[in-house]
Amino acid sequence: MSGNHNVSLAGRLIRVVENHAQELTAGVLTEVKASARTPAYHNLSNNELHDRIFDVFHDLGCWLWEKSEPAVEQWYNELGERRWEEGVPLGQVMWALTLTKEYLISYLDSNGLADSAVALYQQQEFDRIVGRFFDRAVCYTAEGYERRAVKARAAAVERARAVVIRSV
Repeated sequence: MSGNHNVSLAGRLIRVVENHAQELTAGVLTEVKASARTPAYHNLSNNELHDRIFDVFHDLGCWLWEKSEPAVEQWYNELGERRWEEGVPLGQVMWALTLTKEYLISYLDSNGLADSAVALYQQQEFDRIVGRFFDRAVCYTAEGYERRAVKARAAAVERARAVVIRSV
């Protein structure tokens, strides 16, 4: 019985997030754009940031349970590469993801769907699953960011070598 209630609570939490994706997105966007820890984001396009945040919230159930690990890895590797290309420092990228996770968990906790001790435990377990998802997102984003930086350094070295060879 509690397993069904667990699925039911998780399903309700996901529906809350997916149904309030626009509101959650606006809240996270405001926080990231205003945070002293993410000044490089203050100059990024609201549209692109909005779309990225909204896609995660709008399809949270899919992200948590249906998307394969390689799909999540690819999505966040691409995010890391894009942020490197935009010149956003890696620490700020990590902070933006952390602010997103914290905003979501706070939102879920304040929704008060847990109406018993068992439901509260289940909500905390769901928070843990969301936290794990975002922890992996942070790692995959950093991997993409670093991979893009290494490619850029290698290209710069090749250009420098070509200049030296031509000048000899």
